[in-house]
Amino acid sequence: MRIARPFGLTLSLDSARQIARDAVHGPRPAEVSLVVTPNIDHIAMIRRSRALARAYAGAARIVCDGWPVQVYARWCGLPVERVTGCEILSELMRMGPFPAWQRLFFVVDSDQTQQAVRDWAARTGAACDMAIPPFGFERDAGYCTRLAETIRQSDTTILIMAVGAPRSEVFVDTNRALLPPCWAFCVGQAVKIELGLVRRASPRWQAVGLEWLWRVFQEPSRLTKRYLTAMVGFSRAVVEDQLSKRL
Repeated sequence: MRIARPFGLTLSLDSARQIARDAVHGPRPAEVSLVVTPNIDHIAMIRRSRALARAYAGAARIVCDGWPVQVYARWCGLPVERVTGCEILSELMRMGPFPAWQRLFFVVDSDQTQQAVRDWAARTGAACDMAIPPFGFERDAGYCTRLAETIRQSDTTILIMAVGAPRSEVFVDTNRALLPPCWAFCVGQAVKIELGLVRRASPRWQAVGLEWLWRVFQEPSRLTKRYLTAMVGFSRAVVEDQLSKRL
C-alpha cells in the first residue's frame, strides 16, 4: 500500500509524548535527528527556500503543527493527528528527572528567555547550556560555525532551537557535520509559552483551529501580513501538490 506524502513530506504518526520520550529516555541518536513542526507558513516557505526544503528532506520527524496541514494530510489519506511544537516541548520539559548523560542546549532569543530557562533548569536539575544569537545570525557563516562548535563542545544530546523558522531548521541542517549526535527540536516560541513568558490560546481556541487568530491578536503588526502571505502560499502549495500527483 502506497503511503500518502503530502507536499512530498513523510509525516510522523507519533504522538508528542512518544517523540519526547524517545529523545529523553531512548538511546542517543547516531547523528543529528532533526524534528520539524510545519504549519502553513512553513509549507509556504518550503516552496521558495531551497535551504528549508533541504532541512525538511533530512528531518527525522515531521509532525503536523498547523491544523490546515493536518486537514490536507487526512484528505490525502494519511490518518495523522495534529502534534504541535508546544506539545512536544511541554512533554519534553516535564519529563524529568533527566538521565545523567542527557545535556540540553537552548538557543533562545533574549535575556528574559535565557533567565527563565535557567530558573527551570535549577528547579528540575536539568543540565543545560544556552546561547542568544544576534539578530540575523543565520547570515553570518562564521558565527554559525562558532555556535555549532559551542554546542558540540557542550556534548549536547538535546538541542532546543527557539529562534523561529526558517533560521532554526536551516542552522541545524547546514551545520550537521559540526553538531554532536543529538535530537534537535525547532519549536519557535514554544519555550516562551511553556515557561509562561507568552500566553497560549485557550484549549477552546485550539480545538476549533483558531490559535493562529489568537496569535494575530497578540502581535497584529508582526503577524497579520505574515499569515496572509502564508495562506496564499499554502493554497498554492496544495494546488501544486495535487497537480504533481496527477502527472
